[in-house]
Amino acid sequence: MKRLPDAELEIMLIIWESNEGVTRSYIQEHLDKSKVLAPTTILSFLSRLTTKGFLRIEKEGKTNTYYPLVSQEDYAHRESKTMLEKFFGNSVKNFIAQLNDSKAVDEAEIQELRDFLDSLPSEDSK
Repeated sequence: MKRLPDAELEIMLIIWESNEGVTRSYIQEHLDKSKVLAPTTILSFLSRLTTKGFLRIEKEGKTNTYYPLVSQEDYAHRESKTMLEKFFGNSVKNFIAQLNDSKAVDEAEIQELRDFLDSLPSEDSK
């Protein structure tokens, strides 16, 4: 699975949020209001996403409806694994340390992470 450029990822996020097939006009209506994309540009992105295996197209009269072939969860899993490997030597500890060093997390989020880790089943209970 290929990594998506930001513009294509934005299109996929709209499709994933819809939980159903979408048209080009649906995507255009749901784009961030600060982004104005021509219909032909959106169609180019949809074509690329189809070629990459992220979407399938169903023709309904003169309208194409686009359906995801890759789930948001599968894509997120793949991307997070790749990022962890490439940037942090496959170390969750190094990743968390970087978040902390960059002040990207506050004390409440750190406590939330502690609570989450404490709730995970231990190796002994598996």
